Amino acid sequence: MNGAFKITLAAGLLAGLSGCGNDADGGGPLGALAETAGQVVAEQRGAGADQPAAPARTPEQAAAEALRVNPGPLIMAGFESLGRNQVMAMTGQNGAMRTYMTPSEEALILRGGMLVGTRGLGNDLSVAEPQTEALIRAGGSGSGTRVMRYYSGDGLERPLSFDCTVGPGPNPGVVVENCEGHGISFQNSYMPQGGQIAVSRQWIGPALGYVTIQTLRP
Repeated sequence: MNGAFKITLAAGLLAGLSGCGNDADGGGPLGALAETAGQVVAEQRGAGADQPAAPARTPEQAAAEALRVNPGPLIMAGFESLGRNQVMAMTGQNGAMRTYMTPSEEALILRGGMLVGTRGLGNDLSVAEPQTEALIRAGGSGSGTRVMRYYSGDGLERPLSFDCTVGPGPNPGVVVENCEGHGISFQNSYMPQGGQIAVSRQWIGPALGYVTIQTLRP
């Protein structure tokens, strides 16, 4: 568990900076997470009128329990605009693309830790196409275009193109990506390790804002 707590601390540092499959039968990684959630609800319902409800679990406690019950790849996602942290289990993989999902079927799609899509959150990111990805993974500096495609009300994809620059952040090991376009500016922060992105704070879009992503188990 030491590694998970180190990652949690690293994500806290970042937060302070200015085709895949699914599991529909209730088993597998989602079943394990749903069982854990059910146990928490049962504990709270089981508390009598004379007994206070069990205190809410911290993100560290939720991560520890998820690692205990689920042997597969896991991430912790902190949705800043929604005000919640969520353990997500890998439910599908297509090449380098992995889908991580909650029991309620909210999903993040990652490529080596780079956010490339969301599902089930509303105002979803259909796909991200960052030309800056190689620079970020290498910890380099430079510029490139980032295209973010969003689902619109008519079911079509609407692309937004941003001009981005990449360079070292204010803390050792942190790479920042500053992007501007369409009257919007945002900053993504990454901690690349061996070409993978273990911890990051990435912008989903105008409606959903930022998500902090921590690798609990690769």
